[in-house]
Amino acid sequence: MKKTALILAVVVAGCATGSSPQADLTAGFDAMIKSGFEANKIATLDRLKQDDTQALCSDPAAATGAAAAPRRALIEKANLASIKWPSDGKYLGDWKEGEKIAQSGRGLTWTDAAGQPNGGNCYNCHMIDKKEISFGTIGPSLYNYGKLRGVGDPDAAAASTEMVKYTWGKIWNAKAYNACSNMPRAGHMGILTEQQIQHVMALLLDPKSPVNQ
Repeated sequence: MKKTALILAVVVAGCATGSSPQADLTAGFDAMIKSGFEANKIATLDRLKQDDTQALCSDPAAATGAAAAPRRALIEKANLASIKWPSDGKYLGDWKEGEKIAQSGRGLTWTDAAGQPNGGNCYNCHMIDKKEISFGTIGPSLYNYGKLRGVGDPDAAAASTEMVKYTWGKIWNAKAYNACSNMPRAGHMGILTEQQIQHVMALLLDPKSPVNQ
């Protein structure tokens, strides 16, 4: 109730000054957010600062429709340029470690210690290993991900290479391919380390992974 009253107070104040209703609502929302969060250990108020991508996708009117296409294209181009490819040139790690990371949703909360490894929380949105009975459906099924795309197939080496790079880029920064993708920017936002992404890559692409059986 206090937060709602705060928004109404800002809107009323805006009416008195003659500003637009949309600007008043935006100001009220910003004030509510700032009043509703506080810094606590590793969870700082930096979480509330939006970059250009987040700002665009927080405004449905600006992010959708034909008029939004040029801006979305620029956002995707900037995100694509931000992708950091594996420093050792190796895209795949250990699929067993990748499964642990996909299962874990731990990390980035005020109760976590700084430097503690984060989980990828991949099953929250995707079916991955067919044996796992608990998974989300926000994202597509990733079962047989590498097998269906011919990764590891010597007769499709060139296509496989491009798919491996695409998969890395998608995990590192999904906004590079869809400006307003619901998928977290795991590498770009520091959720997962380069090595962790290599392990998740192996889970999806290694022919020996249960995902591709």
